[in-house]
Amino acid sequence: MLGMMFTEKECKEFDYLLRKEMDEMLLDMSDRRLDGPVKEAISKRYKTIFRMYARIAPPRELSHYAIGLKSQR
Repeated sequence: MLGMMFTEKECKEFDYLLRKEMDEMLLDMSDRRLDGPVKEAISKRYKTIFRMYARIAPPRELSHYAIGLKSQR
């Protein structure tokens, strides 16, 4: 396990980066031009990023991105 300490500004930036990355992955997963193995790789990465985001996100925001997890199944 690796621990990191962030300032408030850094934490907000980290939050922003994770949200934008998840938004991009959700958009990619809805692209019909991508095949199964590519979507599966994106899905695995999404789950990892989501777990990172879950550590810092308020529950209301978290539920928005948890919907992305359900739509991938």
